[in-house]
Amino acid sequence: MPRATPLANPVPLGNSPAMSPPRNPNGFAHNPLDRSAHHRTDPDWIAQRLGDPSSLVVPFWRAMPLIVKLPDGRDTGWLRPSLLPSALAGEATLVFLGVEKDIAYFALDVSDMADPEREGPLAGLGRFEELRAIAPELHRAEASILAQAKSLIDWHARHRFCAQCGARTVLADAGYKRTCSACEAQHFPRTDPVVITLATREGRCLLGRGPKWPDGFFSALAGFVEPGETIEQAAAREIFEETQVRVENVRIFASQPWPYPSSLMIGCFAEAASEAITVDGIEIAEARWFDRASVAAALEGRSDVLRTPPPLAIAHQLLRVWIAEAG
Repeated sequence: MPRATPLANPVPLGNSPAMSPPRNPNGFAHNPLDRSAHHRTDPDWIAQRLGDPSSLVVPFWRAMPLIVKLPDGRDTGWLRPSLLPSALAGEATLVFLGVEKDIAYFALDVSDMADPEREGPLAGLGRFEELRAIAPELHRAEASILAQAKSLIDWHARHRFCAQCGARTVLADAGYKRTCSACEAQHFPRTDPVVITLATREGRCLLGRGPKWPDGFFSALAGFVEPGETIEQAAAREIFEETQVRVENVRIFASQPWPYPSSLMIGCFAEAASEAITVDGIEIAEARWFDRASVAAALEGRSDVLRTPPPLAIAHQLLRVWIAEAG
């Protein structure tokens, strides 16, 4: 993955056969790092890698990564640890992301800085940008690594106090655990599974529009998997709760890490066993059946009446696969 970030002269992230993830069309699903979990509990190893001039750190400010502008686009603002000595020595959240080609990658939360784009060691190096907006311009491996970092940093920001006793927690295991300073309870990052399902029937697909979405913008129906529920059961339940349409033969398509704040989107297809729609009026304001021609036009930007999610979203990929399956 060729890059030329001027800030830190980083070694390009490669896609070696051993680290290449399986083919997946979804955004944030192409992380090439070896997470090296066995090193997380070794503070000496972590300290050694932070002192290694080949290691790289990406700063996050208010959940936004540092992005640099290059002549041919934009890229992640990877920095050498030596550029951030005061931040690394403090209590800021530092997360070990993994290793690739013997280079260690980290993420650092600098949200305590008032205005890092203009003041301090990061001034003038780049801009902190929202990941969802910048992801389409980044190499897919870079975007995937930033998604991992964003989820972890966001989790730490939300779990500074123990859910068991309320005391302050402290970071442990290189960012993959927090330990209560009082009752010693251990807290671990969580990922919330979400099913997002494209129900189809006789050459049409069922799409819904959320109450706050603009008119004409529709997507596949989605919802969180509940305790004691399978993916297939969750897909059928969500569609029925939101539209009263019953589905069967649910099949899993692919999954996608989604760092908002930390979900795993599980894309599914299902066959609709009924057609009449009654929306719940709470999570869904409108739902309709759309034929392939209408969806294809929307995906290509040729529709004046239907808008669909962008390529970064798994719903977009579900729709593309459904169109392709028709030949």
